Amino acid sequence: MLVLLLRLGGVITVSAFLAMFLPVEWMSAIHEAIGLGELPRAPVVVYLARSIAALYGFHGVLLLIISADIVRYRLLVWYVAIMNVLFGLIVTVIDLQAGMPPLWTFLEGPPICVYGILIGVLNRSRIR
Repeated sequence: MLVLLLRLGGVITVSAFLAMFLPVEWMSAIHEAIGLGELPRAPVVVYLARSIAALYGFHGVLLLIISADIVRYRLLVWYVAIMNVLFGLIVTVIDLQAGMPPLWTFLEGPPICVYGILIGVLNRSRIR
């Protein structure tokens, strides 16, 4: 179950690599469609969108590597579990401070926390 959960997270986050190549017009249309208004056309906005997509993608590759040998990478599995819980909490606070829509906030931070908790529980039960 732990391997499947790591691979699921890996596949989902690897797909973020695709967002790196979205035309800015598509990014803008998606931004408006989800109720965030007009996408600012500053270079830093495009830079941040693409670099965050790359970072998520690289995280996904790491999850796929770890899932290939969870015994060997047991310490990294713990790291992934703990960091996902912390990251989920951090992005929830960021979303709230940034004024993101409630549905966005609910569907971003809390699921990341739950994912981290599940990885930790499954990693712990695997040790027993």
